[in-house]
Amino acid sequence: MSDQKLCRWGILGTAGIARKNWHAIQNSGNGQLVAVASRSQDRAQEYIDENQAEVAHDPAPRAIGGYEEMIAAEDLDALYIPLPTGVRKEFVLLAAQAGKHVLCEKPCGKTPADVEEIVAACREAGVQFMDGVMFMHSDRLPAIRGVLEDCESIGTIRRIASQFSFGAPDDFLQENIRMHSDLEPLGSLGDLGWYNIRFTLWALNYEMPKAVTGRLITTAGRPDSPDSVPIQFSGEMLFESGPTASFYTSFETEHQQWAHVSGTKGNLRVDDFVLPYFDAEVGFTVSNAHFDINGTDFRMERHERRVVVNEYANNHPTAQETKLFRNFADLVLSGKTDDHWPEIALKTQQVMNACLDSARNGGAEVTL
Repeated sequence: MSDQKLCRWGILGTAGIARKNWHAIQNSGNGQLVAVASRSQDRAQEYIDENQAEVAHDPAPRAIGGYEEMIAAEDLDALYIPLPTGVRKEFVLLAAQAGKHVLCEKPCGKTPADVEEIVAACREAGVQFMDGVMFMHSDRLPAIRGVLEDCESIGTIRRIASQFSFGAPDDFLQENIRMHSDLEPLGSLGDLGWYNIRFTLWALNYEMPKAVTGRLITTAGRPDSPDSVPIQFSGEMLFESGPTASFYTSFETEHQQWAHVSGTKGNLRVDDFVLPYFDAEVGFTVSNAHFDINGTDFRMERHERRVVVNEYANNHPTAQETKLFRNFADLVLSGKTDDHWPEIALKTQQVMNACLDSARNGGAEVTL
């Protein structure tokens, strides 16, 4: 056994996304999965057995029946919380009060007030808070930043557009928690739009929009949902420095996850900005098209170049989900916290809810 100090993890809940992160913790090199909690110990053990059969942790994590018991456990440093948005705040606050660092899925709350309360509680307790946006930890992002700021490839940013969507099957629309207004009240806007908004804010160095608008294109709910949730949503953001941005999310439109940044000299395209397509590298395309006119000969010349980064798409020590857990554990083990992460989570929540407020008011502009 290595003498290296490890961040001791607990997974609070048995959500599907945690299966991916089960492997990421093992690949991180600085983390150890100690326990998994469910409301039932039998369910937690079943979940552990299923995942151990594919990716075995040594020793195997123990099963805990009850979230409060895990939060109180003395042999845990950090909790990964993939619980539904509707109940998330309660357990994040309890975790902070117990001195546990918190990595949670998005959206971080139902409202900005929720996230303000979470951020304040974590800051008061001296624990790190971070949302689970994996692409923020990819080495592709610094490469994109380098192109955006080289003054030649893109020039001054004028427009950002993005789409994140997938065509949900009928059983999803009838049964999934994302179709229940008490569990996931923000629907596709929260589940998918969080990424669109975060990418836009990141590209503009976290400048907040001066105003936003939103449109509820389609809403629906599963049969037992008290209310409908957004399942197709579009939003528009206006920035004081000049750029504008749009985004579209949907559970009804087949898979797309592209982001375009357009400027005065060229544009940048990422075809898989959230979940990289399966490969041993990730990348993006820079375009500086040239329109050439010579008498009757009109030619639009492509002039594209592909920028690649050696990083596996998934289930690998270099993958973005591994780096998420590795970077979080580094903060925990350092004994320091970084306010950047809770601050950008709050900004993302504020923009998202402002877009929803606009949509619920007939698309009226909302000022931030």
